[in-house]
Amino acid sequence: MIRRLKTARSQADRAEDDAKVRAIVEDALAQIARDGDAAVRRFSESFDRYSPPSFRLSPADIERAIAAVRPRDLDDIRFAQAQVRNFAQHQRACMTDLEVETLPGVILGHKNIPVQSVGCYVPGGKYPLIASAHMGVVTAKVAGVKRIVAAAPPHHTADGPMPHPAIVAAMHLAGADEIYCLGGIQAVGAMAIGTETIQPVAMLVGPGNAYVAEAKRQLFGRVGIDLFAGPTETMVIADDTVDGELCATDLLGQAEHGVNSPAVLITNSERLARSTMAEVDRLLTILPTAEIAGQAWCDYGEVILCDTYEEMLAEANLIASEHVQVMTDRDDWFLEHMVDYGALFLGPRTNVSYGDKVIGTNHTLPTKRAGRYTGGLWVGKFLKTHTYQRVLTDAASAMVGEYCSRLCMLEGFVAHAEQANVRVRRYGGRNIPYGASAE
Repeated sequence: MIRRLKTARSQADRAEDDAKVRAIVEDALAQIARDGDAAVRRFSESFDRYSPPSFRLSPADIERAIAAVRPRDLDDIRFAQAQVRNFAQHQRACMTDLEVETLPGVILGHKNIPVQSVGCYVPGGKYPLIASAHMGVVTAKVAGVKRIVAAAPPHHTADGPMPHPAIVAAMHLAGADEIYCLGGIQAVGAMAIGTETIQPVAMLVGPGNAYVAEAKRQLFGRVGIDLFAGPTETMVIADDTVDGELCATDLLGQAEHGVNSPAVLITNSERLARSTMAEVDRLLTILPTAEIAGQAWCDYGEVILCDTYEEMLAEANLIASEHVQVMTDRDDWFLEHMVDYGALFLGPRTNVSYGDKVIGTNHTLPTKRAGRYTGGLWVGKFLKTHTYQRVLTDAASAMVGEYCSRLCMLEGFVAHAEQANVRVRRYGGRNIPYGASAE
């Protein structure tokens, strides 16, 4: 039996708000396509109050930004990027080209070819998401992408808007070829559509607010994207092997992302459920980001009490959360049987923050139950697997041609059949009338 000790507030109809976002984004992208750099500058002035002589950072700009970052912070950025790079390199090594002789004289194969250009967006609104530079730029670099464009909004300081030094440093150290101080719709629109001064890219990656997500949605097809992203989600699956403080800390650790970030506890222990809720209340009295995290917990927090581990598993797979923290006496069992999620964090010694920032796995993950059909960003997302074929002998071409001819005629594709028939005539010595099938 499943009981819900705390349920999320039913979501109000957001269709009107969504329609407004769609209309704003559609108009902005149309202006960028029509007016190029002029439109980009208008939006930057309007949204970010930022209009420098050039949005692209020069080598001197980058050097100044790096000089403004504390040495310890630079060391930490380098450490995080080393972990992301290391894991991505191991993933890349798993993706090998293939060539095989499937029939005598018939060679089939595939090549893994990097996307040639990628735009990586790094948000800088409430929080400068420095780690997004690692996740996008470093991973694309390992995949072999030739041109990597990185963009982030200006950081507002007492001296006015300017690029956030740590983000610029992270982009540069990760290997970005071009760095722009641009935010929001104008950033992703300029990278995807192109302007007089920004060459378009083939793919967009990186998180962002509702406008960035909608812009990527509308641009999908014109360019590739990593994921259709929604608010950050977290789930904790736990039993009596851990305590309420640990569970509450892990729930609030992601709830601070935004007021609409779901945070869910699934447990078979009512004691743990009650103590976790009490710990959440306590931590919200001392957490500096409690205004955001508390609203998220109030509106989108859930506590689901199950009788069995099988019920816990079923609920977890049904919700298909972006982040799933597992702290039980059978973590490997959940690893074996979980099928719908973004990423797993197994055992009390790890947590979602490790994955978000430093441990090496990618933090761009599927939300809104998209884990049912896709994984997150990884080196393979930047690779295109292209097939090829080669027929080496006359006998092989004639043999395959006879099958192909008949199947094409079965579908009514006469010209298709002739592509096969001409080979059967030339290499098999058979006299097949034009427009007939190889019987």
